[in-house]
Parts: sequence; structure tokens; C-alpha cells
Amino acid sequence: MKQDILNLNNQNVGSIELDDAIFGVEVRADILHRVVLWQLARRQQGTHLVKGRTDVALTAAKPFKQKGSGNARQGSRKGAQFRKGGVVFGPVVRSYEHDLTKKFRKLGLKTALSAKAKEGNLIVIDEAKLSAPKTKDLKNIFATMGWTNCLIIDGKSVDENFALASRNIIGVDILPTIGANVYDILKKDKLVLTKEAVECLKERLTW
Repeated sequence: MKQDILNLNNQNVGSIELDDAIFGVEVRADILHRVVLWQLARRQQGTHLVKGRTDVALTAAKPFKQKGSGNARQGSRKGAQFRKGGVVFGPVVRSYEHDLTKKFRKLGLKTALSAKAKEGNLIVIDEAKLSAPKTKDLKNIFATMGWTNCLIIDGKSVDENFALASRNIIGVDILPTIGANVYDILKKDKLVLTKEAVECLKERLTW
């Protein structure tokens, strides 16, 4: 499918052919859901820990005799029913990561790109470069373009001036192509790709 190319003055400077195998696949919520869960699971630290019966610093001796006290029988003071006793089935240090095949992850990224294209929220620009790292100038550009909540994906690397100018602007993220991912694409209203990013994504996602 054809997509107009804009410059940072919001002027049309040409068009580009987007590969339907990447930007025109069927949008399936189940695929996006699985890939987002996989991404977030990899971020989850899993460093939570509570003390069980074997970890609490209490004596393991029998607190009172088995019969005759009128109390329920007890083996030690480490039980969860006692103050400072161990927690039953509490969280332990673990990894939340799970496997997802490379083929499925590629399909998820294609689906996210296609979803933005289908919604009309995919924008292609000629380049994302500035002559100086000035946040005020970039804010004026975004106001002209109408971008308030967007993800900008550049080619193999990000222009340093553009990255420095954008890092204090709320709602704007910028990534190189290698960092493009489903979660960041879906959580932004607009997806902005440079011409170089389109070519790099095609190279990355071609089987």
C-alpha cells in the first residue's frame, strides 16, 4: 500500500510503498496480547521473598506438652498461626520469563504495525534530524505536526540532536529500529517511522 512521506514542516515530499506482508496483515488481538504479556513478564523482577517455617528465627522445640494443657497440639512456634511465625505458600524469588518463538514475536510486531496502519495512525517522515539539540524547536515542530503522544522509530541509529531535544518532552519516545517492540507501539497514539526505519523493518521482518 502507498503512504505519503512528510517532512518536519508537515509538507508532503513524496510517497513510499509499504509492504503488505508487514503493514497489511490481519490484526488479531490474541497475538498482540500474548506478545505484550511476554514482554512485560521479561521486565518483571521477581525479587519478592517472605520467610517460611524454615527461615524464621524461632526455636523448633515443642512449646508445651501434647496433652493436658487444654490447648491444641503444637509442634513448634514456627507455624503461621503464631506471631512471627512463617508464612504459608508466600512468594519466593523467581523468574516470570516464558518462551515465545522468534516466528511468533515477528508476527506480533507485524500485527502491531498493521494495527497502526489500519487505524490511520501510521506516519512516515523523510528523516528525524535536527541541526541543534533544542527542545523548544522540536516542541514547535510537534505542534505543527499535531503530535502529542507518539513513538518515533528511526533507522539503525537515532540522531543525537533529535534524541537530546525530545527526551524532556512528555508523551514522546524515540527508538532505533532494533528497539521497535509491540508494547511501546501500542501504548502510543501515533507511530512515526522514518524512510530508513521502513527499510530496516522490512529487512528485520522478512522471513
